Amino acid sequence: MRSEGDFIKINEWLLPLSWAYGSVVRLRNQMFDLGILKSRAYNIPVIAVGNITVGGAGKTPHVEHLVRLLKEKIKVGVLSRGYKRKSKGYVLADDDSTVRDIGDEPCQMKRKFSDIYVAVDKKRRNGIERLTNDEETNDVDVILLDDAYQHRYVKPGINILLVDYHRLIIYDKMLPAGRLREPSKGKQRADMVIVTKCPKDLKPMEYRVLTKALDLYPYQALYFTTLDYDSLVPLFPDENKGEIKKMTDLKDQNVLLLTGIASPRQMIDDLEPLCKSITPLTFGDHHNYRQKDIRRINDTLEALPSPRLIITTEKDAVRLHEVEGLSEEARQSLYALPIRIRFMLDQEENFNQKILSYVQKNSRNSILVKTTNDQKPKDSNHSGERPGRISFRDN
Repeated sequence: MRSEGDFIKINEWLLPLSWAYGSVVRLRNQMFDLGILKSRAYNIPVIAVGNITVGGAGKTPHVEHLVRLLKEKIKVGVLSRGYKRKSKGYVLADDDSTVRDIGDEPCQMKRKFSDIYVAVDKKRRNGIERLTNDEETNDVDVILLDDAYQHRYVKPGINILLVDYHRLIIYDKMLPAGRLREPSKGKQRADMVIVTKCPKDLKPMEYRVLTKALDLYPYQALYFTTLDYDSLVPLFPDENKGEIKKMTDLKDQNVLLLTGIASPRQMIDDLEPLCKSITPLTFGDHHNYRQKDIRRINDTLEALPSPRLIITTEKDAVRLHEVEGLSEEARQSLYALPIRIRFMLDQEENFNQKILSYVQKNSRNSILVKTTNDQKPKDSNHSGERPGRISFRDN
């Protein structure tokens, strides 16, 4: 079993540049702390999910967990910057939006949850104001900010910090020597800290060691999650009769694992025991697949012994769906692997309740706030109050 922090590689020779970069980031954070730069709160529940490292800590499956938790009760809006999209400014996704329009992760989100609002805007304040004020979206009840931990111009009601088990921030260094976007001290802004991608067989002693090492304040809630996988979904169902494969179907398969994400190692470790063999074909995060890449995919698949198939991530799937040049066999063999998070230590109910409680107390939705309003003093005026931050500090 791999241990915490085992994916960290520090480029020692770049440490002087890291010190210079860190000085700039510290100055920026101090300006927000002193009120020189202003953070704005909103009269609607806003939940931010992000990290302080470059690369995948599992933001999308954690945002999707929040979507599933909330969307049956209220109208959910997800706001992202739309990394690597070709459009500019504010864009509200619809059923025809492409990766070029809104980016791969927002596109994935909209295709999975057609009944929520998904918007992209590099300027998060503008995005929030458009979602809450535009006629087509002004019934939104809660806004989930994807990858917004460093976007301090917005003051969320709940700030969720994700920390990759394999890249613990306490062992990492600032860019460019390491992968930290800001000093690990930045974890103090979090209301919730989630250690993600934990091994499923984590021992009780390891939880205690991690808890002590992270050294959080009493008001900060700490959670641990691991990855679970749903059944494999064909990317081109018309070409393979729409057959959905279970994970148990992989035991006789030679798998080509095709990924363009920041941290595929955990997927490789999880899938390797389930397959006859696994051949990773990895590209950079948010990779834009070109014809030379497609030829490489075709050739790598053809070189594998039969039976064989291709497994890719949902994020890669939305990009691969739009490319041309995949061989007939590749199209018939290509499956997306949906990922869900699973809370460890029976923490899910506690996490969900904290989220629901915050949203209920601060929602503009009269159905949600009825029970909480009934418990308030008669002279309170909920509609005119600014939502407060989740009250972990009072617990």
